[in-house]
Amino acid sequence: MNSLLLALVGVGMILAGYFLYSKFLSSKIYALDDSRPTPAHQLQDGVDYVPTNKYVLWGHHFTSVAGAAPIVGPAVAVIWGWLPAFLWVTIGTIFFAGMHDMGALWASIRNRGQSIGALSGRYIGARGRNLFLVVIFLLLLMVNAAFSVVIANLLIATPTAVIPTWGALVVAFLVGQAIYRFRWNLGLVSVVGVVALYALIMVGDNVPLALPETMMGLPAKSVWIILLFVYAGVASMLPVWMLLQPRDYINGLQLFIALGILYGSVLIARPEIVAPSFNTNVPDGTPGIVPLLFVTIACGAISGFHGMVSSGTSSKQLAKESDARFVGYFGAVGEGLLALGAIIATTAGFQTLADWENVYQAFNDGGVNAFVEGGGNIIEAGLGLPQSLSATIMATTAILFAATTMDTGVRLQRFVVQEVGEIAGVNLKKGLATVIAVGIALALTFGAGADGSGGMLIWPLFGTTNQLMAALTLSIVAIMLLRRGRTPLPALIPLVFVGAMTVYALFVQLVTFYEQRNWLLLVLDIVILVAALWVIVEAFAAMRHARGYQGDDDEELAELAASHAAARDGRSED
Repeated sequence: MNSLLLALVGVGMILAGYFLYSKFLSSKIYALDDSRPTPAHQLQDGVDYVPTNKYVLWGHHFTSVAGAAPIVGPAVAVIWGWLPAFLWVTIGTIFFAGMHDMGALWASIRNRGQSIGALSGRYIGARGRNLFLVVIFLLLLMVNAAFSVVIANLLIATPTAVIPTWGALVVAFLVGQAIYRFRWNLGLVSVVGVVALYALIMVGDNVPLALPETMMGLPAKSVWIILLFVYAGVASMLPVWMLLQPRDYINGLQLFIALGILYGSVLIARPEIVAPSFNTNVPDGTPGIVPLLFVTIACGAISGFHGMVSSGTSSKQLAKESDARFVGYFGAVGEGLLALGAIIATTAGFQTLADWENVYQAFNDGGVNAFVEGGGNIIEAGLGLPQSLSATIMATTAILFAATTMDTGVRLQRFVVQEVGEIAGVNLKKGLATVIAVGIALALTFGAGADGSGGMLIWPLFGTTNQLMAALTLSIVAIMLLRRGRTPLPALIPLVFVGAMTVYALFVQLVTFYEQRNWLLLVLDIVILVAALWVIVEAFAAMRHARGYQGDDDEELAELAASHAAARDGRSED
């Protein structure tokens, strides 16, 4: 099969989903209404609540949710063949991810920008909220710890990406000043920012930088991890407009350019896909495709982390309700296109089936490195760019996305720590909450040794925890729809499917961890499974109650607003 045909069909399906299905969702299901003021205007504070141009916000949202996961997941999942991964990415993006991401935004903006964790307390109950926070906390811990390791490995493997990776921070800071302080034209700022970023890529390709093998007794990888957490902790406390928003916006543009380079190379080179459509010769130890496909590809099909970003930061910056369609659903479209590009790069970027099988000798052998190598080969064949520059572009793209997810993840973890503090009656300041969030992630990362290997210890549970989070978010959306007398089917169908596959996968992993005598993952799996089943039961009970709901959401919301304002007044002393 030619990769060009796969690209055309995939892109056509995903874009049709945006132009048709998202329009239906925004008008008939969510009933987005621009006459309603959003939390960004109601609670504007210049730090977290900032009314934002929808294109800038889309860049922030998209790059925060994308990270490395839509690359890693498909790059691993093609071990079962390219067709199952292709179908799950395209159908998942259209009917699962877009609906979920826009739904989480809608749910949050209709509740004064509250997070999914807080909303679970309102719509499912205090017990459900507490269990929800356990799942959220573990998910963010996995993301922050694992992404720091992934980025550190890429910086060591591709030293040409060091200068563009850190130089992008300077570019983003200047872009933020240009947009918000000097009010420059957005189009001009965008062009200058992207040109500066690609100039850094050219410089980096010619001036590779590598840390010494050891510094103060620590290996280079550990030093990179510490530097990344220091950066993420500082970035998470700055006003969103100063670094996070402009950084994510420029990264979002850079990603679309990188995707354009990749898809353009496919158009010119038209490489054949060397991997089988269904792989019947999988390596020993490869788990069954069902249910593992549906948790291996999380981001790129549907991801609970998206709901946390939607309700954690993006909802606080949405200028108009109708922008939720572009920011939320089109954010999922961007991620679907990235996942589709990863499938093409990792199945058509090799010369022969034997070359491909040499990379995929065991489950989890693919990943970012296969994407960088395969994508680099396609770009070299299509546009004639040198292999080194092609690999630098791919590596920089992957690193920047992982880094933006990490700094947003630390910010969200800080919110969770503060919410837990509120439940416990303790008002945690922003700085202390950030130290706790970063400290726990660092403890996990270095808990197994100075090489940072602990960062990947609990990663095998990321997919199931992430999908579980998506199902729980969909349950809140379904409850809200029921309370408004609208059909909950667009949320219920993906909720039931994702929930069933995730619980099934948790049981499969439970057996695997027991056979491997991996007690840490076994205990965590049990904790997540119990929390999942408990919240699911509570959520469906809440749905039954919502069918007969006779109250007034607006009155309840007014009461919620009063308590929320009081809580914010307490935090304003930070």
